[in-house]
Order: sequence, then C-alpha cells, then structure tokens
Amino acid sequence: MFDYLIVGAGFAGSVLAERLASESGKRVLIVDKRNHIGGNAFDHYDDQGILVHKYGPHIFHTNSADVFDYLSRFTAWRNYQHRVLGSVDGQLFPIPINLTTINLMYGLNLNSTEAEQFFLSKAEEVKDVRTSEDVVVSKIGRELYEKFFRGYTKKQWDMDPSELNASVAARVPVRTNKDDRYFTDTYQAMPLHGYTRMFEKMLNHPNIKIMLNTDYHEIVNDISFRQMIFTGPVDEYFDYRYGKLPYRSIEFKFETYDQEKFQETGTINYPNDYAFTRITEFKYLTGQRNAKTSVVYEFPKAQGDPYYPIPKPDNMELYRKYQLLAEQTADVWFAGRLGTYKYYNMDQVVAQALSLFKKISAPAPHRGTYADPIIS
Repeated sequence: MFDYLIVGAGFAGSVLAERLASESGKRVLIVDKRNHIGGNAFDHYDDQGILVHKYGPHIFHTNSADVFDYLSRFTAWRNYQHRVLGSVDGQLFPIPINLTTINLMYGLNLNSTEAEQFFLSKAEEVKDVRTSEDVVVSKIGRELYEKFFRGYTKKQWDMDPSELNASVAARVPVRTNKDDRYFTDTYQAMPLHGYTRMFEKMLNHPNIKIMLNTDYHEIVNDISFRQMIFTGPVDEYFDYRYGKLPYRSIEFKFETYDQEKFQETGTINYPNDYAFTRITEFKYLTGQRNAKTSVVYEFPKAQGDPYYPIPKPDNMELYRKYQLLAEQTADVWFAGRLGTYKYYNMDQVVAQALSLFKKISAPAPHRGTYADPIIS
C-alpha cells in the first residue's frame, strides 16, 4: 500500500515526493509516461559529450531564498546570469530593451533619464490596457513594438498580440539602464551537474518508488494507494469532459557544429526572420569546454507536448470549469503547470509544491485542490 500515487516526475511531483517521503515518512509511487525523470527540465549528454536540455533551455532564477535553499540540498550551483540578444534589421541588440538597445538602434548617447523621456515620447496613450499589444505600445510605442515584440509573439502563439491577454507582455520588462541580464532575480544559477542529477538526488529515498514509461491509467486500478497527486493535464484527468484546454507546443531541432562557439551569447531571439523564435547555445549555460558546440532551434507549433497555456479569456473560463471539478474531487490533489493550467517558472512550481505539501500535511479534512506559489 502506497500513501501517495504521484502522476508526473517533473518539479511538482518530485518535490512533493521528496517532502512526503523525507518529512512525513510516507510511501510514494511516482509514475511518468516518459522514459526519464525531471519533466521538461530533463538534461543529458549528447553524442559529443555536451550537456543539453531536451525540452529547450531551462534557466534557473528566483527571488525566493526558501526555494533556492531547498534545491541546494540536492545540487551545487554554477553562477550564471543569462543574456539574450535580438536579431533585428540585421543587427544584434540586447533583450530586454534597455539603454544600450536604444542607443545602438538610433545612434544616440542617452543617459537613463533621457531614455525614460525617449520612451515617453514614443509611447501611445491606451486608456484601457487589455491586450499584450496595449501593454507594449503604451510603454515604448509602436515602432519598437513592431521590431521586437509583434513578430516574436505571432510566431510563439500564432496570434497577434492584440488577441492575447496583457499578462503575456507583462512578463517582458523594459529598462532605462544598461543592465543586459535577462533576469534580475536575487538568485541566478544553474545546477552544477545538471537538472537530471539534481532530480536523481531528490528522489533517492527508500520510501520513493519510480515507474517510467508508464501511463497511470495502466496501473491505477492495480496499485493500492490512499491519495493521488496529479501533475498532468487537468483536462486529461477528467477525460476532457468540457473539451481540451488549448496549449502551444514547440519542436526542438538540435545541431552540433565543429567549432568552439556558434553565437555571441546564450540565446539569440529572431522576432522577424525565420520560422524559429530563438537559438540557444548550451555551453554558455553549462560552462563546459569542448572543441565542438551544440545548439537548439525552437519552432513553435500548435500540436505536440503541452508547453504553454494560451492566455485568452475563453480558455481561462474553460479551465475554471475543470478547477471546480478538481476542488470537488476527494483525495486527489492537482499541482504543477499542467495540473493548474498556468505558465509558472521553475521556482514558482517548486514554491507551489512546497506550499501544497504544507496543506497536505495539515491535520484537516482535504479535498482535491492546488496551492498557489509563494514567491517573494
């Protein structure tokens, strides 16, 4: 008899398994359809001995000391601050847009105060900010919106920014200083020996059993357990009763080149050219030394593994129907990106899982639910 059956061996499922086994002494079975642990953060060494991320680049960053300290139990870290360039009009510019971007693009020599005035002079007044287009043009104007945002968003979501919720563009900052780091979080680092090694240590507990290449439907009626934690798609759990929740997927194309360096920084975005959105070179992330280098091209697409919930009002209304079902389902907890239909960063998923563990451990009657992330 297992105390918990956990569906999914990504961040949400693995953190909850570790906490339940280590802190509460529970017996846990994790099942995953894939042939590996780690979910989308899974990494491995390719044929050239270069550590690559199978499902695209995963850059760890957080402002939460609790999350960073928790993960530090299972990995040492390599300090790494991610930098991104955007290929626009045949030139490379820092992304997010900052003081250097503006000065390079327009041949100016503005300071931070002048840059703020520059953005104000370009910005368009939008009385009711509802869409991603509204967010961007109200901050930096239509010209920069067209050069850096519109094309990338159209490729990523197959929708114009005017059709997307404001929350999509709200994730991308605009700066008036020369800070060219993609993230500004307090903690920015990469697991020293990779994410997979971190997950292996996290799940290395006698109370945790793992079944890979396994659809939970195949074993759920044959395994004795008291409660379930479901980190797969919430609509799948309920047999798509109200229809499928829409996602965007990505096709990853890996290439290895017979040269030490392929590009000028870890990631280069291509908002207006080519079918792919960006290229990431892994040696920047890992710090490896190798005579060759491996990169990944990302091609957004409609079908495939679910990666990005599409933030439109009708989709959120559909999710709320499933959320209500989840809350009414006894002894099943829903967690993670897919279980709660939200685009969380890795640290937010960890925080959500830690929060849910506290709820599960509380001496109170419980039903199916999920925990919101607590990020400082």
